[in-house]
Amino acid sequence: MFLRRVTSKLKPMPRSRLFSSDNSPDLSEVIAELNQEMEFVFGEPPASSPAGSSNNQTMAQESHLVMNDITKKETFSGLTHIGSKGEAQMVDISSKEITKRLAVASCKVILGQKVFDLVLANQMEKGDVLGVAKLAGVCGAKQTSNLIPLCHNINLSHVHLDLKLNPRDLSVEIKGQAASTGKTGVEMEV
Repeated sequence: MFLRRVTSKLKPMPRSRLFSSDNSPDLSEVIAELNQEMEFVFGEPPASSPAGSSNNQTMAQESHLVMNDITKKETFSGLTHIGSKGEAQMVDISSKEITKRLAVASCKVILGQKVFDLVLANQMEKGDVLGVAKLAGVCGAKQTSNLIPLCHNINLSHVHLDLKLNPRDLSVEIKGQAASTGKTGVEMEV
C-alpha cells in the first residue's frame, strides 16, 4: 500500500530517458530530476558529492545534539515503529480488536522481448516461471515476520497471486492479495 501511495504521487519517468541514446537529455538534468524525486520520497535532499555527504552528516549530528526531548517527541510522534528517542521498536497491538484484515498490492516486472517470448512459450531452462513465482510469493508471505524486522507474526487465512503477461510493454503484471483475522494488517505480507 505504501508503494502504491508513493508511486501515485511520483511523476512517471519516460522510459526512453535512460535507455535511449537519441535526443537524451544532459546527464546532470537527469540526476537533478532523480534527486528531486528522492527528496520527495525520503524528505531530504541527497548529498551532492562525497564531501557534501560528510558535511551533511556533520550537520545532522550537530542538530541531533541540540535537539531537546520535546522536539524529539514531536519529530517521531507520527511514526509507529520509532520510539520517542528515535529507536526502532515493535508496535504494541495488544489493545487492538481482532478484525478481518485484507490487503491488495500490485506491481509490474518489465522483461524485455527475448525473456518475454521464452516465458510466454514456457521455454525457460528453469521451467514454469510464473508458477514458481506464485509459489515463491506464497512462501514469502508466510515468512514475512522472519524476513522483515519488527513485523508481527500473524496467521494468514488466505494468500492469492495473479500473474499476467502483458505483450504491450513486455511485462508481467502481478496482483497479490492476503487476508487474516487478527490485531494487525497484512500489508507487509502481500
